[in-house]
Amino acid sequence: MTTLSVEGRARRLRELHAAPEILRVVNVWDVVSAKAVLALPDTRAIATAGHSIAASFGYDDGTIPLETTLDMVGRIVAVAGDIPVTADLDDGYDDTGDTTRRAIGAGIVGANMEDRLRPFDESVARVAAVVAAAEAEGVPFALNARTDAFVRGGGRPVEESIADAIARGRAYLDAGADVVFVPGVLDAETTSRLVEGIGRISVVGLPGALTAGEYEKLGVARISYGPLTQRVALTAFQDVAADLYRDGVIPESTRALN
Repeated sequence: MTTLSVEGRARRLRELHAAPEILRVVNVWDVVSAKAVLALPDTRAIATAGHSIAASFGYDDGTIPLETTLDMVGRIVAVAGDIPVTADLDDGYDDTGDTTRRAIGAGIVGANMEDRLRPFDESVARVAAVVAAAEAEGVPFALNARTDAFVRGGGRPVEESIADAIARGRAYLDAGADVVFVPGVLDAETTSRLVEGIGRISVVGLPGALTAGEYEKLGVARISYGPLTQRVALTAFQDVAADLYRDGVIPESTRALN
């Protein structure tokens, strides 16, 4: 049952981003994966993985139509109750303001939107459009403004990527973003510099990255896991399928989660 309004859930998500403890969000991609995570008492928010939803529908990452994403995330919102749902909305599509209005209409109260290293001023303007659209809707939408300073930085020196991420991150927060998402395998030194230079940042828990607890000690606001959770699920599925082909059996430890 849902008792909080869209505005109330959005405020709750912002409170979780501002809390001293790191917000851990385990990314989901459909209703049944969302229900599995929602059943856990530690779940305080739900985050969707755009890559995972796209893969479920046969699209490459970043190419799924907005309508398809909003339909699926809207279904997740419907089962999430008072748990706030933040969605991966790729780069925000052509009009980030319109995308935000449509997301709020589906009950989504926060989102990742990536800059894809567009020109600086254009990137800041796209963030500002999200904030303006949310304000017009009366919803304190929690924008997790993503900068691709590391993942799209090519072969440039890491110092350049750090400086770019800090410049963009500061500008995004000044434009009204709630937190700045800096994906990549970030070590402790780099993370500390980003936190000091930007303020509230979020990271992704990739293989080789620090643990959530380690990032928390460095002042990181949020950690998510992108498509990795779906990969773990698919790995287990493929492994049991291979075992069944070898005349195996379904493990007795299997839980009825569907």
